[in-house]
Amino acid sequence: MPSPHRFTSLNRWLPVLAIALLAGCTIAKPRTDDPLEKYNRGAYKFNDALDKAVIRPVALGYRKVTNPPVRRSFSDFFTNIRMPVTVANDLLQARPKQALQSTGRFLVNLTLGIGGFFDPASQLGLPLEDNDFGITLARWGAPEGDYLMLPFLGPSTARDIWQRPVDSYFFDPLTLFANNHHYNGLQYVPQIMYLVTIRSRAIDAENFLQSAYDPYVFIRDAYRQQRLYKIYDGNPPVEIIQQMQGLDEQNFDPEQLLDQQHQWEIKHPDQATQKP
Repeated sequence: MPSPHRFTSLNRWLPVLAIALLAGCTIAKPRTDDPLEKYNRGAYKFNDALDKAVIRPVALGYRKVTNPPVRRSFSDFFTNIRMPVTVANDLLQARPKQALQSTGRFLVNLTLGIGGFFDPASQLGLPLEDNDFGITLARWGAPEGDYLMLPFLGPSTARDIWQRPVDSYFFDPLTLFANNHHYNGLQYVPQIMYLVTIRSRAIDAENFLQSAYDPYVFIRDAYRQQRLYKIYDGNPPVEIIQQMQGLDEQNFDPEQLLDQQHQWEIKHPDQATQKP
């Protein structure tokens, strides 16, 4: 039976939609360095259909039978239980201060937070960091490579694709538990719950996607932008932001992009205003 962990990244692009706004109020030009776009669009279409048919309905059901405090507790638990992934990559990146902070956060929430279902570490001022092997490769100098939309797994790049086998099978407690215990399939329940929790959190961000006139492009560029911010701890150099957004090109016209979006909204009023 394949591990459900391979599905946990299927909807990871949804939480990054809002993060696309982190670059400020400038209008970003769609990137053109996507040589695998034809394949990627097919994979995106497949993932979207699978999400609508299976994963999103389950996430909506989860939201109906739980209240916000319960969902927040489960979210805090999974955020904390996967903290060893961040600690391991901090060490691989020779960042002992961050590794120590994340370790302290993990231990505080594991004990005072009753297994991680509460988050006293934030109240104590211990910062939450999210690190992975894709960021490790970037800080080692590995190039980003082509953008990839992976079936079941969602957005990635030729560099980021390595975070899944490395983080999943060496550092992630959920995967290690499933791989080393056999309870007639019940060992995968924590991973399934993790997937449902991630997808549930993303419901509120869906309007960003539904209002985009090309969802594939929006997801692709939002993902790459989010990864860039992670690599530079939220403060990428200005010249890199400008290059990523196309602002360094003489013929770039942000008004033209706004007009394209407005024209799409006029032609698709239902989708532009649709609520999840």
